[in-house]
Amino acid sequence: MKHEKIRKNTEFRNVYRRGKSLSNYLLVLYYMKNRRNITDGVKFNRVGISVSKKVGKSVVRSRVKRLISEAYRLNKSNFIEGHDFVFVARTSINGKSYRDVEKAMLGLYKKAGLTKIEKDTD
Repeated sequence: MKHEKIRKNTEFRNVYRRGKSLSNYLLVLYYMKNRRNITDGVKFNRVGISVSKKVGKSVVRSRVKRLISEAYRLNKSNFIEGHDFVFVARTSINGKSYRDVEKAMLGLYKKAGLTKIEKDTD
């Protein structure tokens, strides 16, 4: 949905400044609790994705953004609502598969304690 995206530079900076961060070899996750993420009594999360030119040319950067957003979209029901998230792609994400990106994302959420359901990955 449109209201679930972080688009403005001031919103990105706000999450960078006030939020916490975690990282792994593919992604950096900045997250911050936001009490304003509520519509008609329903909480929601907002997501921003940042991919530097160091990652690759525009085709590569667009693919990375699509991979991150799709991994988030398919798993967002497992995450605690009421937060702002910013994903920053690292250069090592270039050429990785969807499964690698999804695994890295879920690992960051689990490390942050933002998952509703603890899955057994053994």
